[in-house]
Amino acid sequence: MSEDRNTLSQVNSNSIGKNFFTRHHIDLPLMFGLFLALCFSLFVLYSASGQEADMLIRQITRTGAAFVLMIAVAQIPPKYFAKASTYLYIIGVILLVLVELFGDISKGAQRWLNLGIVRIQPSEFFKVVMPLSVAAFLAKTALPPKLLHTICSFIIVGIPTVLILMQPDLGTAALVSVAGFICIFIAGLSWWWLIAGAIAGAAALPVIWNFVLHDYQKQRVFTLLDPSSDPLGAGYHIIQSKIAIGSGGLYGKGWLQGSQSQLDFLPEPHTDFIFAVLSEETGLVGFLILISLYCFIIGRCVVITLNARHNFERILCGSFTFTFMFYIFVNIGMVSGILPVVGVPLPLISYGGTAMITLMICFGIMMSIHTHKKVSFFMKDNK
Repeated sequence: MSEDRNTLSQVNSNSIGKNFFTRHHIDLPLMFGLFLALCFSLFVLYSASGQEADMLIRQITRTGAAFVLMIAVAQIPPKYFAKASTYLYIIGVILLVLVELFGDISKGAQRWLNLGIVRIQPSEFFKVVMPLSVAAFLAKTALPPKLLHTICSFIIVGIPTVLILMQPDLGTAALVSVAGFICIFIAGLSWWWLIAGAIAGAAALPVIWNFVLHDYQKQRVFTLLDPSSDPLGAGYHIIQSKIAIGSGGLYGKGWLQGSQSQLDFLPEPHTDFIFAVLSEETGLVGFLILISLYCFIIGRCVVITLNARHNFERILCGSFTFTFMFYIFVNIGMVSGILPVVGVPLPLISYGGTAMITLMICFGIMMSIHTHKKVSFFMKDNK
């Protein structure tokens, strides 16, 4: 009898725990994966920052604020995201236009808008707003989208992308456009559109090269093809990064023992090139730990996407998931020398506030989509 009571109390405690997270719209597996990844990032960042305690404290503060924001976003029912998407898109485009007219110039780029109290980068805003807007538009139409709706979707994607390219910010423009195009693809874009787009893109390469890309962007392509052509100039960073990754071996040189990172051979070791620091100090083992954490998070996002109820939710979650994967691929490819250097941080690992907050908002929206569905069904069962 006592064993039955113990079993019953254990079941009740587990049920209370699950109901607590469900009531507060927190997806426990996703939260667990994100927490582990962010703890791992602090471990790597301490070394990458040159053991700078102040930087680590700032990152811990930003991480805590990002988690609070994620949970706050998760409390909002998904229908309100769809309703707000049009207004957010218009506000975002207006901000991008204001950047073009009155934005602050830093390091040759005009990407920031000074509001007096704070300086913002509106292009980051579109990493969330773009998939939100395209998904909301396509969800109102019959899927797969017809020709007119497909063209309208391309226009929705194209306007902010062109404005971001004018800043110039090729990396962010690529990430924003990919997020939008993934929505269109998930909605059922015909393969003929993809083939036609590939052909049109190939035909436009000479125009893009001669009239769109800036000199420093062309230099990045030349550096990618042959970094040894300028080993002390444009090719220096990628050469040092590849040395760091290759020298890590199986187990790495040890935490805080990386010669490339600790002796300042690596550029931006705590942001864009933090993967090289991780690979040098922890080797293949550290790389596999990181990839395992990423796979766990991505796997959970795929489950949330497959269990979404409506087209809007499925398209949006699918876009967030594939965009997250794209961020990872671009950063690791960039640092490894298989892609041009475009200044994309490693998600959840690199130091920074804006990219972290943007990502956590996306994960908060996914939690909202998954947990509000559960709450609605739970309430019906109680009735």
